[in-house]
Amino acid sequence: MQTNSNRLRMVLAAALLLQPGAAWAQVDTQGGRIVGRVRDSSSGAGIAAVAVHIAGTSIGTLSGADGRYVLDRVPPGPVALQAISLGYATRSIAVSVAAGAISVQDIELSTAAVAIEALEVKAGAGRGSVDRALQQQREAVGLVNTVTAEQISGSGDGDAAQAVQRVSGATVQDGKFVVVRGLGERYTTTSLNGARLPSAEPERKLVPLDLFPSGLLEQITTIKTFTADQPGDFSGASVDLKTREFPLQNMRTISMSFGFNPAVTGRLLGLPPSDGADWLAFGAGARSTWNSTSSTPASFRNVWSPQNARALPNGSLGFLLGGNAPFREQGQLGYVVSATYANAREARTDEVRAQAQSAGATTVEIDRYQGSTTRHSVLWGGVANFNALLSGRTRLAFNNTYNRSADNDARFETGISENYGQLPLEITRLRYVERMIRSQQLLGTHELGAGTVDWSITNSAVSRLEPDRSEIVYARERDPQTGAAMPAAWFASSAEGAVRTFGDLKESAWEVEANLSRKFGTAQHHLLKLGLLARTTSRTARNDAFSITAPLLPRGERALSPEQIFAATDDRFRTAPLAQGGSYAADDRLFAGYGVFDWQASDQLRISLGARVEHSDVNVMAEPTVGAAVEARPAFTDVLPSLAINFRPDDRHVLKLSATQTLSRPEYRELAGVQYREVLGGDNVIGNPNLRRTLVHNIDLRYERYPSEGELLSVAAFAKFFRDPIERIYLGTSGTRVVTFLNAEAARNYGVELELRKRIAAFLAFANLTAMRSEIVIGSAASGASRISDERPMVGQSPFVINAGVTYQPAERGWSATVLYNVFGERIVSAAEAPLPDVYELPRHAFDLSVRLPLQDGVSAKLDIRNFFDQPYETVQGSTTREFYRTGRVISAGVSWQL
Repeated sequence: MQTNSNRLRMVLAAALLLQPGAAWAQVDTQGGRIVGRVRDSSSGAGIAAVAVHIAGTSIGTLSGADGRYVLDRVPPGPVALQAISLGYATRSIAVSVAAGAISVQDIELSTAAVAIEALEVKAGAGRGSVDRALQQQREAVGLVNTVTAEQISGSGDGDAAQAVQRVSGATVQDGKFVVVRGLGERYTTTSLNGARLPSAEPERKLVPLDLFPSGLLEQITTIKTFTADQPGDFSGASVDLKTREFPLQNMRTISMSFGFNPAVTGRLLGLPPSDGADWLAFGAGARSTWNSTSSTPASFRNVWSPQNARALPNGSLGFLLGGNAPFREQGQLGYVVSATYANAREARTDEVRAQAQSAGATTVEIDRYQGSTTRHSVLWGGVANFNALLSGRTRLAFNNTYNRSADNDARFETGISENYGQLPLEITRLRYVERMIRSQQLLGTHELGAGTVDWSITNSAVSRLEPDRSEIVYARERDPQTGAAMPAAWFASSAEGAVRTFGDLKESAWEVEANLSRKFGTAQHHLLKLGLLARTTSRTARNDAFSITAPLLPRGERALSPEQIFAATDDRFRTAPLAQGGSYAADDRLFAGYGVFDWQASDQLRISLGARVEHSDVNVMAEPTVGAAVEARPAFTDVLPSLAINFRPDDRHVLKLSATQTLSRPEYRELAGVQYREVLGGDNVIGNPNLRRTLVHNIDLRYERYPSEGELLSVAAFAKFFRDPIERIYLGTSGTRVVTFLNAEAARNYGVELELRKRIAAFLAFANLTAMRSEIVIGSAASGASRISDERPMVGQSPFVINAGVTYQPAERGWSATVLYNVFGERIVSAAEAPLPDVYELPRHAFDLSVRLPLQDGVSAKLDIRNFFDQPYETVQGSTTREFYRTGRVISAGVSWQL
């Protein structure tokens, strides 16, 4: 039967193409071009070998790999574009073609007997558009949400972390780590163009999304349900960043913007000192003067203090070049090269940090410090992606991404330490962190009759350099005879009085994946997909900390500035390594294989059943500054089943049900028995080599309704059941608190999601609400740890997340204004030891405003205001404020030229 189907397809194509004056014959030298992609209306997958032609002419072609097609030399004016393929209803689409121009037209085919169906459309949904995102969401077998370039451009979001907050149920911690459905960051994974990304953080595997400028992204897809053709180590979401593809029309765009923060710009502040090529995020080299074989005061840079200066305005630049050209008769070559650069000054004002101490039914505040932090941030990146459609059945792509950032901080605070008898202290910290992430990816897609083979080879790497962090403490002592306050002097007798820290992290990964897809059945309704994946990751992380003391130094010398004190290098100074330093190395090997059977039971019912086998082998070797090395070698083999059922009574309604098992493996740092601690009052953190991976059973149900183009109403319910969830807890110790990690017995997480997009005249309203609840059962797993609550939400769980917005866009005027709102419910940051309550992060109501205004000749302007009401960040423990600060509102204006 399959042989006869292939023969009929070949005869049909030959009847259209193999005739005098075929597809490559010149019909009109002043004609235009039609480009696009042919897709299956139910699955959204590209369809190869579809005969696409202009009715009444000899102009035609066959769609190539991934369903792409190109028609050249099309006569100007209205034409009828027809697509014919065995097993699909023929489509006839009215397209208007202009001489010398490119018309973009995607084609959707529905499975049916061969028949002519006339449909007139004005324009297809382009890549990166909201309509395309909703179409992908409707066609996906699982639950997905997508933020597109169109939405990002209208929101003013500067990086991927800001943009992903618009996704239903998503929030971002620390301005960089995405949390979905209120689950902690350990339950979310990040990939770039489908391949897993390494992390640039020494204590986390999660990728900081603030590393990715939004201008380089075509879309951000958040996958909330697992199918067996995806890696199975997520349960909150898998976030895939897709960089820009080549445009279907040639593009040349330049943009620039300037901004200011009223709390920062133009003000006289204690700014971090600049060194080397900081403006390019290459300042680590100039700071890396320390020699590990000679840890004396003379071997450290004599830089300890901020510089008083006025903060400059913020600025950004960007450009994009892209296009495509025909290649031989049926081929196409495309490219996109894009880069962005941003330079910003920020500040944390009204900054407070403190510890809590139990006092019966409440808490009292101890070790309270007040101050501010200033920051100079640089973020830049670029993509260079190339595509080639060869011979109609082969598509190759070469994607390249490189991003770099640097944060240069200066922090000054004053407070009282309980450990030193209520002694008033002044603490100054300088910290420079430089991060890099790159990815090179080669992909191929090959059409083989009714089957498709696709493969990818990806090499990625990250680095994080903290070349020289300095902390120095001055004490305000009193005269022992008169009791009068004396000028502040260096706290030279304490091991925490002067500390230098040097950190270095590097990680690289290779990932190879291959998939075979084959359609079968009478009309090729069904799909069988098989695949293999291998990934190897290597990470090294080092953190060396040294204290400098000089107990015999006279007070008169200790009252000098730090740079004056340490200009001397005599034998009165002593250096010693601190236990909070150390290093670890991790090697991670993952092998996976899967099978998915996608059964189109009827025109309305689609069932996908699959299973994935994953074998993980991790080796972590931790070497503390003081003590013996500790090794952890967890290895797990898991079978992860997936079931998805889609019921589509018509094109406007979809009901989706999913039942899966996924997992979450311990992070490298959690397995490394190396202690790390912030200076003066920070918590000690130590890993647990005996951690087990968490297994998660997931059930999802969602109803989606698409009333009209660009509109959506969806209602979803989900439930998750965790076995051996990993929790961050405090050990029961005297003195300084120690944080570690353990496997609790079980946990449950369940909730509902609502999403709405609705057009009313010139207004587009959109909102999503996620309400959820979780329960953790610590059980006997907490033996040896301090008493912690057995009746509480999971760490990182928010009870609700709300995203909302309204866009006003008058018809045919071109300009638009958008107001965005985001808030999440209070969530546990750390589970505390009894009798202290847990530490909670309080809600923040964030309002952003964006205005877009087209001017003339391809020039447009924009105005963005972020954090309009300057909502503070605050964590509390009982009645004690553990941390508090404000960042101010940021106002920026810019222009772009499309050449």
